[in-house]
Amino acid sequence: MNQTNLEYTNVINVCRDIFSKKTKDYGTAWRILRPSSLTDQIFIKAQRIRTIQETGENKVGEDIEGEFIAIVNYCVMAIIQIKEIGLKDLELSEALANSLYTKYVNEAQELMAKKNHDYGEAWRDMRVSSLTDLILMKILRVKQIEDNKGATLISEGIDANFFDMLNYAVFALIHLNNQKK
Repeated sequence: MNQTNLEYTNVINVCRDIFSKKTKDYGTAWRILRPSSLTDQIFIKAQRIRTIQETGENKVGEDIEGEFIAIVNYCVMAIIQIKEIGLKDLELSEALANSLYTKYVNEAQELMAKKNHDYGEAWRDMRVSSLTDLILMKILRVKQIEDNKGATLISEGIDANFFDMLNYAVFALIHLNNQKK
């Protein structure tokens, strides 16, 4: 489990660095997006990964690692948009944006540790393509919940699905990093 926490932290540090640099470049323009728009952004990234996995062709040239990093970061943005409803300003300071990022990736890591314990690190025996499919399935679930205006009968809410997608993307990045070694 210590190995997983270390690998998880290393992946998140890369994702956080990109988030932080993009915040310097663009500010928090993403705050204008509704959660449903962020869902669609994640869908686009996951669908591109799946297409590359299925066809073996990558015509744009950007690697799938970058797409998984984008999924992590879009999930954090969506969680912030959902959970920080009292935060009305579109433009957040870099410090606040980074603080919220850290808050929610820490929450995601705590969730991962609990689930990882109960599932016995089953993700280590999964294929990256299966993690991609799980992300796509969660996106379709979120779209259905959004179409139902957030109402569920017995299912987890939208934020829980974003946390799961974030963690699946981190697991995929850990696998891809280990394959390079």
